[in-house]
Amino acid sequence: MSIHEECGIFGVTCPAPADVARICYYGLYALQHRGQESCGIVVNDDGLFCSRKDLGLVGEVFSEDRLARFPAGTMAVAHVRYGTTGASSRANCQPIEVNHQKGRMALAHNGNLSNAYALRSALELSGAIFHTTSDTETIAYIITWERLKTPSIEQALCRAMDTLEGAYSLVLMSPRKLICARDRHGFRPLCYGALPGGGYAVASESCALTAVGAQFVRDVDPGEILVFENGTVRSIREHCGTAEKRLCAFEYIYFARPDSTVDGVQVHEARARAGELLAQRHPALADVVIGAPDSGLDAAIGYSRRSGIPYGIGLIKNKYVGRTFISPGQNERIDGVRIKLSAVDASVRGKRVVLVDDSIVRGNTMGRVVQLLRDAGALEVHVRISAPPFLHPCYYGTDIDSRAHLIACHHSVAEIAEIIGADSLGYLCVEDLAAMTGCAGLCTACFDGKYPTAVPTETRRDRFERRLSEKEAQS
Repeated sequence: MSIHEECGIFGVTCPAPADVARICYYGLYALQHRGQESCGIVVNDDGLFCSRKDLGLVGEVFSEDRLARFPAGTMAVAHVRYGTTGASSRANCQPIEVNHQKGRMALAHNGNLSNAYALRSALELSGAIFHTTSDTETIAYIITWERLKTPSIEQALCRAMDTLEGAYSLVLMSPRKLICARDRHGFRPLCYGALPGGGYAVASESCALTAVGAQFVRDVDPGEILVFENGTVRSIREHCGTAEKRLCAFEYIYFARPDSTVDGVQVHEARARAGELLAQRHPALADVVIGAPDSGLDAAIGYSRRSGIPYGIGLIKNKYVGRTFISPGQNERIDGVRIKLSAVDASVRGKRVVLVDDSIVRGNTMGRVVQLLRDAGALEVHVRISAPPFLHPCYYGTDIDSRAHLIACHHSVAEIAEIIGADSLGYLCVEDLAAMTGCAGLCTACFDGKYPTAVPTETRRDRFERRLSEKEAQS
């Protein structure tokens, strides 16, 4: 599995100065699965912003000493990043901070603008100078431009949403207000909760609210803006209902944490239902069902539940192999998969195994996992995938920007089974996704090519870096 999603965002507002940086720290820890390249926190200390942003995991960037350097504040915004637009660099770390004629703003963004290239080109022609290669800076520019012409930051954001297309869940902070917003299609999740001592927290997922002791209130609706000010919550719904809801189906399949609830659907149960649907569509004569850690475990439980085949722990993940793991080079006879995963011989030896995972992208990793099970003594390996085949690029915050490396674009299911060394292979159907979640209104474009917005003309992740290189070559 090598699909990644862009970011996790978090914000907090308290009625009196508090250790809001530490609240954000715990919130980001709960959202670490959404972004492992970089992270950042910006604290509002009576209108003065204090920030810390860097490459690395939350625990690497924010030591106890670093957290202690933050002042007490009444508000803060925070971010974990896996970039699908712009390079992994300190310049692209978020939240982005802006100082303008009417004050300060800090902005954190989860998603991907489908019209970012066009918007940035127009801004540059008008004289805008960009310091990053992230589409978040484009959002910040547009909000700031509108703020200079409107009486409030929330009105500026509302007007900016007339221009922005694609996926964006936002949390932004001005000197006096914490504001969050979700795009009109609701591609990416966003929710808020009430803190026990007063105040509120906003997060990409409900698991982060739980981590800081906040009581979940509700999800932010697609197109909605929420303004937190002076202990109150105010909703602006000008953009609500102006587009069909299209929450990314992969939030339920893989991105969100199993203990989160997204738009009223418990993620663990959705994945277990996916496994049940797989068992119905693709039964197998087998002795044990196992899941690929960690993404396939919930669906494996569902497959076992519906099929009656016992569930077992067949693969163990090395929990200490993370972002900083150095992959073996071409000249080293070491399989990186065997360092990250090991088979439980007692669970698979002499048995027919059903292996459940969330996706096959290029097929290389799955092939090595299948071989790992065979080397451990599995007689047969039947692979079941709790998502449909990836056939199309994603423009809304998932790092699939081309069909070139998607194995399902070039091979039939039978051919893929042979390539990965499986005895059989079965995918979930696109039609099963609504039954999996119990709700309609999902974005399934990466599976069926039905895009909710116009397809952008420039789609590569490094599009802004390449344009900078071209300009430098011409100068």
